[in-house]
Amino acid sequence: MQERYEPKSIEPKWQQRWEEQGLFKLQGRGEKRYILEMFPYPSGKMHMGHVRNYLIGDVLARYYRARGFDVLHPMGWDALGLPAENAAIQDGRHPAERTRENVAHFRAEMKSVGYSYEWERELATSDPEYYRWNQWFFLKMREMGLVYRRWSRVNWCPGCATVIANEQVKDGLCERSGDPVVVRKMPQWAFRISRYSERLLQGLDTLTEWPERVTSMQRNWIGKSEGAEIVFKVDGSDAELKVFTTRADTLFGVTYVVVAPDHPLMPKLV
Repeated sequence: MQERYEPKSIEPKWQQRWEEQGLFKLQGRGEKRYILEMFPYPSGKMHMGHVRNYLIGDVLARYYRARGFDVLHPMGWDALGLPAENAAIQDGRHPAERTRENVAHFRAEMKSVGYSYEWERELATSDPEYYRWNQWFFLKMREMGLVYRRWSRVNWCPGCATVIANEQVKDGLCERSGDPVVVRKMPQWAFRISRYSERLLQGLDTLTEWPERVTSMQRNWIGKSEGAEIVFKVDGSDAELKVFTTRADTLFGVTYVVVAPDHPLMPKLV
């Protein structure tokens, strides 16, 4: 027996054995469990944050296998979007070429760690055979009236040359590029989430193991609120201010209305 554990001389042998025997494939019998971690961005190489995150899911998958469950534990790559594109731009290469190389590196590193994935089910969101189904879903939702076009005020990052979410703005700066974020009015696709808000909120109540900050964030995104729109006429002007309130019964106690500096009516009011 070796006095010192040498992973490079021991682990490849057993990892090859696992692969040859299909140890982590879905067996098609017994009670099922589906374990899925968020797919990584293939914009670089693995770091210790990846190792920790995917280790948690792997421990859970192995735990259920040890208890006799038939476990589906796949892996894939979130290969579209800003991280992969920005990494390619920095290298002066085409994003598709850079992404394929990063996926190959990432896959080799994940296999060397020894995660128990069923690699035969691997996918990449940049694969046309994958995103054609995203497009299919989108078109179906549009047919059902769940998707529509509208003008919206959005956060625009000039460095990334794209719209970013509120959560990606830190003190007025883009968290990725550090550029000042500009509020623009642009045509955007929107989803009629309000049709499903009650079902979504009820579903959140069943996620008892989720952190409260995460479920609160989801509730805010769903944005269900019952109330009324009150129209205030501006003295000396033909402008009107619509104000939403959940307490219309307190209207007689209103002493002032606060208007945001970037409100579209502000040029008329000043």
